[in-house]
Amino acid sequence: MPPHGWQKSSYCQEGDACVHISAPSPTTVHVTESADPAQTVLTADPVAFGALLTMLKATERP
Repeated sequence: MPPHGWQKSSYCQEGDACVHISAPSPTTVHVTESADPAQTVLTADPVAFGALLTMLKATERP
């Protein structure tokens, strides 16, 4: 992965399938998945990323 200071998701289980997040600037958030051999990086602004997290938390099941 590119050197962005990646942080692994707290919901990551053992193995290779983990989401990593980096915020290299106040206007950019990068997201990647460790099992992706192409190391694709998705980029969003903090507002869009916050909306994604809010939606995911609202649909979270126990």
